[in-house]
Formats: sequence, structure tokens, C-alpha cells
Amino acid sequence: MGQKRATLADVARLAGLSKTTASMVLNGREGTRLSAEAHQRVFAAAEELGYRPNVAARSLRTRKTATIAFVSDIVATTRFAGGLIRGALDAARERDHVLLITETQGDAAFERYAIEAMLDRQVDGVIYAAMASRRLTVPDAILGGPVVLLNATSGEDLPSVLPDDERAGAAVTEILLRQGHHDHIALIGRNELKESDPEVSIAAGARLRGVRSALAAAGVGLFAECFCVDWLPEHGYAAMRTLLSRSPRPSAVICMNDRLAFGAYQALGEAGLSVPGDVSVVSFDDDPIAAWLRPGLTTAALPHERMGRRAVEILLDGGAAGPSLVPMPLRRRRSTAVPAAR
Repeated sequence: MGQKRATLADVARLAGLSKTTASMVLNGREGTRLSAEAHQRVFAAAEELGYRPNVAARSLRTRKTATIAFVSDIVATTRFAGGLIRGALDAARERDHVLLITETQGDAAFERYAIEAMLDRQVDGVIYAAMASRRLTVPDAILGGPVVLLNATSGEDLPSVLPDDERAGAAVTEILLRQGHHDHIALIGRNELKESDPEVSIAAGARLRGVRSALAAAGVGLFAECFCVDWLPEHGYAAMRTLLSRSPRPSAVICMNDRLAFGAYQALGEAGLSVPGDVSVVSFDDDPIAAWLRPGLTTAALPHERMGRRAVEILLDGGAAGPSLVPMPLRRRRSTAVPAAR
């Protein structure tokens, strides 16, 4: 036979207080009526007895299980977006909740199974997340309870948490404008599909709007725009080579993500040009590669950990429908300078 599990009554008896008072102290609801010494007696008694609250019994009383479902497409196995889970885990732990995580890999049948399994466990709500910021179709099964979309939107009237890509677009552009790049700023990464289809991306259009709004406020336009079939290094490389064939060449380049910027760096190096001595470069995402480039790349960071935290906060505290935009902090490194003399 194992040792008998300590009860709340045992804790109260050892602390010399009523069961109700001990419960309120342990659950943080007692207020200031008791002395600090009495509070310490309760916590010391609980520790001495190895007391653990009966979660199942509490769930029956409160109809809450202190669990949150985190359903994603490929976030869990994506190093870049893993901050979404880290932030949600930290926020859940601070609120005495457990995160149940599943990843669907885009498999609709498995998604239905996973969601049903989590709902069978009476989770208190669902965070429905995407690795790439885009519009999703939300499964009907999770619409009956609290739901927060993370890094995604939908056609439903649901709360969502998104990075503020539009403001970030303006911010990286303003860095270049303040340094004197007005007439020769080029953009690498235009992509009609990403900009026009929200099921593919909602970041591309937002970043472009931010760039254009900052330029319009300064009374200037883009010197050149390069379309890319994808936001990968080889496309940034090819686009930068095209820009360098122009006369005059751009004094600064805005890349729609860090992988494009990586390719642009390679093209500039092959041409015998330096960053930022000849061409300044700014970008988005703060991929780990951004800090390893030489010089380090100035970029607007995706605030994934803060977004994960915000999703848990909205789920547990309630929040208005529609997007909650999380600022993208600027990572200022050494990839920009005043324009070189022409």
C-alpha cells in the first residue's frame, strides 16, 4: 500500500486554520486578512505534507481543467516559429495551466482526430496556430468554446494574434530615409501570389503597405522593385544581380525577408561591393542567420514568444474579436549607413 495522499484538511489542521481559509490561501484568494506568518504556516504545512490539489475534483466544481489545447500545422517542428510555443508555454505555466500540443502537418483527417481527442479532455480553450502568417479555415469542432487564432486570421469573428508587419514595413523604411536614402531605395521580394492571396500570406501585403506608406510620407517612391517567385536566398541573389546591372544602382535595398537578404549579400560580395559601404540592406523576420551575416543584418524581428504569450492571455482573460497586433522589434545591426558619394 502506498502512503496516504495528504488532503486539504490535513494542511489546515497542521497550519492551525480552517479548511476554507487554507484553501483560499493556497489559491491566492485570501487577501490581506491573515498575517504573513499565517500564510507561511499554510505553505509550510503544504510542503511538509507533500500536498497536491486534487485537480479532478476541482474541475468538477469549477468546470475548468486548467488545460489549453495548442493545435498547429507545422509550428512544433519548425525551429523558426518555435517561439510561439515557448511563449504560450511560459504564459500557461505562470497561470497554472498546462498546454496540450499537437501538430497536424496539414493532414485534415489527423487534425479532426487530434482536436476530438483534446476536446474529450475538456480543455478550457483552443489556440489554433499557423507557422506562416495567413488566413485559415477554422474547424467547426473548436468553435463551440474559447478559441484564439495565433499567427493567423479567419473569416470567423474570432480573436487573433498577429505580428504588426505593416508597422514593421514602415519602420525599416524609415531607417533608410533617416540616413539619407531617398531616391535610390529598391525592394526585393514582390510576389503577386503572396500579396493577393491571404490563404498564402498576409505578411507580404502588410509589409508592402508599410514600406509604401513611409515612402509616401517622405514624398518619394521606390527606385526599383524586383519580383521573386519565392522568398529564398537564390531569388534574393538573382534580384540583387539584376539591380546591380542598372545605372545608377540602388543605394539601399529592402528585402521582404532575411533569406532574400542573405542572397543579396552574396551577389554584392561577388560584385566587389560592400554592405553598407556601397549598398545598405534591411529586412524582416530576424532569422538566426541575420546575426551571423557580416555585417549583421538590420531586421524587424517576428515577436513569436510575445505572440504566444498574448494568445494565452486573451484565451484566459477574454478579448475582443479581431486582430491583436504585436509590435515587431527592430534589431539594429551594421547593415545600413549614409549613402556612398556618387
